[in-house]
Amino acid sequence: MAKTEKVKRVYLDNASATPVDPLVKDAMAPFWSRGFGNPGAVYKEGVIAKKAIENSRREIAGVLKCRTNEIIFVNGATESLNLAIRGAIGAWKKTNKNRRPEIITTSIEHEAVLDTCRALEKEGVKIVYVKPDEKGIVNAKKIAELLNENTVIVSVMYANNEIGTIEPIKEIGRAIRLFKLARTIDYRLKTKDYPLFHTDAVQAANYLSLDVNSLGVNLLTINAAKIYGPKGTAILYVKDKTPIEPILYGGGQEKELRPGTENVPLIAGLAKALSITRGMCQKESRRLSALRDYFIKQLLRLPAVGLNGDTLNRLPNNVNVSIGGIDNEYFVIQLDEAGIACSTRSTCNTGSDRGSHVILALGKSEKEASESVRFTLGRFTTKKDIDYTLRTIRRLLNV
Repeated sequence: MAKTEKVKRVYLDNASATPVDPLVKDAMAPFWSRGFGNPGAVYKEGVIAKKAIENSRREIAGVLKCRTNEIIFVNGATESLNLAIRGAIGAWKKTNKNRRPEIITTSIEHEAVLDTCRALEKEGVKIVYVKPDEKGIVNAKKIAELLNENTVIVSVMYANNEIGTIEPIKEIGRAIRLFKLARTIDYRLKTKDYPLFHTDAVQAANYLSLDVNSLGVNLLTINAAKIYGPKGTAILYVKDKTPIEPILYGGGQEKELRPGTENVPLIAGLAKALSITRGMCQKESRRLSALRDYFIKQLLRLPAVGLNGDTLNRLPNNVNVSIGGIDNEYFVIQLDEAGIACSTRSTCNTGSDRGSHVILALGKSEKEASESVRFTLGRFTTKKDIDYTLRTIRRLLNV
């Protein structure tokens, strides 16, 4: 029997979670012990903690090119997404009691968005799901055609977490602004604030522009766990004067939108992680794009391998393929035994018995969805890692 090649672990699931950068750990360290005070307190320890939060808020606002009071700290991307969508619906209902609110989203969103929409649908909210094309790109014109006087919020992922496709967020934002402009001119319409526009930028934060003014969004979600920061903290950007209601109650923190004592060390870690990420964004995007293209090219030379998602409008780190004849979950286990970590789809949806809802939304079959594997490269991925992965895949496929 041939000896299995021994190498270090090759981690190719950076879309699920990234390791915490050592500089981020350093930024958090003072607030576990010395700067432990409650930020709401008026004594020295509390003032130190409060100052750390506001410095972090200022740092993040600089990246997003927004005001500091537009950054709301929450405890994860799921909460951020829920606050954006449920909070928008809650604000609408306060002033539009006799009209049925509508949400426009896509069929390839993260489950945190889709499950929130399904729950609201049971509460009487109309949900319109826009399907992407076969490459995973959502048509901005389709969304523009669906806008109407009852559209409360449009929520479209900036870059897909499974297939890496980059959506035309600027074009969608422009279409919504034009629609709102027309409504503003018509004095009979009293809801000129709507529709609101939200984007889940969790996967985009490492590589794409986060200038909220250029994107044209009212609401934007970023998660620390995907940018080499700590798990359990995220932000929701809320544009000034955006109508939104809290979904949790119990205190006045975070402009009364997110009650509860702030997690100072994690917030400091989030700010530091985002700052580091943005500082290396362009260089790292070029490096990973080259590795990604090399990986895809070699994979497509293998029999029965097809790429999922677009070849051009794609995150630099995403490689999602369907490999004919495999059971993707067993294949991932085989790769893990060889020292390679990857996934079949979003880790947040691994409990589902069906194949990836994203792959299915592309018009592919259940069989193709059950044969899809996602590799997501990261800051520490090397060509040696990719070559080892390719050799291992060839061995498992006997090609």
